[in-house]
Amino acid sequence: MTTHPRIEEHPDLLAMRAHAAEVSAKPAVQMAEGLTLLTGLYMAISPWVVGFNGNPLAVSNVVTGIALAVLALGFGSAYERTFGMGWVAAAIGAWTIISPWAVQHASATTGTIVSNTITGVVAVLLGLMTTAMARTKRR
Repeated sequence: MTTHPRIEEHPDLLAMRAHAAEVSAKPAVQMAEGLTLLTGLYMAISPWVVGFNGNPLAVSNVVTGIALAVLALGFGSAYERTFGMGWVAAAIGAWTIISPWAVQHASATTGTIVSNTITGVVAVLLGLMTTAMARTKRR
């Protein structure tokens, strides 16, 4: 009877985990994680900062902001299992950009549009940066 090694001991899996640990230790990745967390938190509180808290868009911003912040916490605490989800941060950012026009009955003011556009662009860039960092070559 032959015994097979457990999947947790597979050399490819161990190499992938080592690579993820190496990438997550880089200052640029840690900066992106922190900025993603701050972007998500700002997105969640932006209805009160900008002054559209009575608007249906406020619910969208709170939900997507919390989702982005939770995703950033995942990047920081379990990068080897969450780095492939950087595209989700970019998608949340894209939604944030178009949401002032997509949410029905949202009376989008100039402040709302500017806040969501800047926050969305930052989230898209950070999501793409997180995804790109995960794809760096091993040395």
